[in-house]
Amino acid sequence: MAKFSIMIFEGPYGREKTYTALRFALTALIDGHDVTVILIQDGIFTALKNQNPSEYPNHLEYLENAIGEGLKVIACGVCCQARGIKQEDLTKGVTIIGMHEIVEACTDSTTLTF
Repeated sequence: MAKFSIMIFEGPYGREKTYTALRFALTALIDGHDVTVILIQDGIFTALKNQNPSEYPNHLEYLENAIGEGLKVIACGVCCQARGIKQEDLTKGVTIIGMHEIVEACTDSTTLTF
């Protein structure tokens, strides 16, 4: 099976990139692949607790379902700090990390960016 690192740079709900990335991640997991989602820049907003969009699919719910299936999710610490986001602001199963860990997650994997 393959190993994927999926980097999400954009926040949810503005465009379809985040939704597509999450669909890809969940599908790859179901197919038995090793998948890590890396939330970077405004992508970290995907993991904020208590999202309840009225006119869009709930990206947080999709992310939480994927985490329940075994998805590993990491968030850039510098990006979180710059946006005033702390660990307790993020849904369960998302870990704030540094750039060294992001590099390690991308090592020996196919890295896709959204």
